[in-house]
Amino acid sequence: MADPHERCTATAPPIVGEGCTQRYDPQALNSDDGTEFAGAAELWQQLQQPPETTDK
Repeated sequence: MADPHERCTATAPPIVGEGCTQRYDPQALNSDDGTEFAGAAELWQQLQQPPETTDK
C-alpha cells in the first residue's frame, strides 16, 4: 500500500501563521477545497435564535 500521507501533502493548500493561529491561506482556497457552503447564512441565523422552551 502506498503512503497515505503522500496524497494529503501533495494537495494541501499553503499554510499561514504559526502555532494556534496556523490556518490555510484563504487566498489560495477555492471550491475544490470544500470552501463552498451554500447553507451557511441560514445555519448561522438558525443557531443565533434562542432555544425553544417547553413547559413540563
